[in-house]
Amino acid sequence: MQSLLSLQLPDGATVADAIEQSGIASQHSGIEFDALPTGVWGRVVDRTHRLRDGDRVEIYRELKIDPRDARRQLALAGQTMRESGD
Repeated sequence: MQSLLSLQLPDGATVADAIEQSGIASQHSGIEFDALPTGVWGRVVDRTHRLRDGDRVEIYRELKIDPRDARRQLALAGQTMRESGD
């Protein structure tokens, strides 16, 4: 699951502010967003990290299956990632 949202935040806003304003928790019930690690542009950061204009906030969750294993399983079934619908 991936959600891409664009937000307007005040100067000095933090990762936590961005997550709260995004409303992502209400869109995906059952996910404990407070327990998940966060990052900016692929680098893990604390939720108190101050954002700069253009930063991309990321919320990381555990993978259900390693992507390489998923591709192997699909290849054995004669499918590709596009054909699988995932």
